[in-house]
Amino acid sequence: MKRTSLVLQMLAGVTAAGAAYLIDAQRRKSESAQSVPFKRSSSAFSSFRSLFGTHDSSGSSPKPENRVVLITGGSRGLGFAIAERFGRAGNRLILAARNFEELVEARNSLVKHRAVTSPDDVLLIPTDLTDAAQASSLIEHAIQHFGRIDVLVNNAGIMEVGPVEDQPIEAYRRAMATNFFSALHTIHAALPHLLQRDRRNPAVIVNICSIGGKIAVPHMLPYTASKFALVGFSQGLHAELRHKGVRVTTVCPGLMRTGGHHHATFRGDQKREARWFNLAATTPIVATSVKNAANQIYDAVAQGRAEITITPQAYLAARFAGIAPEATQRLASLANEFILPAPLSSSTQTSETKAPWAVEQPAV
Repeated sequence: MKRTSLVLQMLAGVTAAGAAYLIDAQRRKSESAQSVPFKRSSSAFSSFRSLFGTHDSSGSSPKPENRVVLITGGSRGLGFAIAERFGRAGNRLILAARNFEELVEARNSLVKHRAVTSPDDVLLIPTDLTDAAQASSLIEHAIQHFGRIDVLVNNAGIMEVGPVEDQPIEAYRRAMATNFFSALHTIHAALPHLLQRDRRNPAVIVNICSIGGKIAVPHMLPYTASKFALVGFSQGLHAELRHKGVRVTTVCPGLMRTGGHHHATFRGDQKREARWFNLAATTPIVATSVKNAANQIYDAVAQGRAEITITPQAYLAARFAGIAPEATQRLASLANEFILPAPLSSSTQTSETKAPWAVEQPAV
């Protein structure tokens, strides 16, 4: 009887999730067919549309947006792709990361590929945003240089992969510090400035979360715990700030080909853990490209979206989990039992080893 109920729950969840995806896809298609990406009558929304690359029906090129966009974790991967997308729309950029050499390389690449017209359009600030004082310094420096911040993109993140038996407490602390508290620190520092803006020209906070903040992913519990925290904070922030003239967009990507698997920390049976993770992160049908993800994030900001989920698989999975949570957890349990590597013996459970080819992604 219990098994029958579980099967029925799974079928209902799949059906409802599929229907929700089709309805949402039709809505997005209808929106994109209009001459403006976000149709609202208020002047605030009209101003916002014009500043974010709305194309007119005459076919002329859109005017440069001239926004100031701060991107944490902007030196590579998704952060760099977001920088390139906003740069091509005529915005000025502030890239923050811990490694200054990677920041310089990112700016050179943006100039080389003509995403920005001049190196002066890209301010580089090396910083460790797990430190609240450095986050405050970042915001202060950015405002002193460009006079304002229009869009704040919190993209910093690290990944800790391995079974719970092999994850030390320190892995959870690192994940929370980088994936959650770095975003909290920058938002807390920037909020007084953002709240002072004219509401007809709203500021935007974009929090790059994850499908791992919607569904618990086995063998990624430090990452999942930190992303659940960020999703909850981002959604609550939207509720508190929208009527005050600050838009908050929560972004929950599924698997992406960001190259981040090269920087993940693996524990337990490192080779087997790396094998399944790398396969999932690099398969084209399963994982989307960072360029596609960056385009969707840009469009979400332009349309004033509260939340987006990137990739159909992630969209369906998130809605299935909401409709059939027990079935979702059961499926995750089966994947953990029959697909994912077993933990190491108890004698090595507390080791903090890392795959030889993996370098921990720097916090920003």
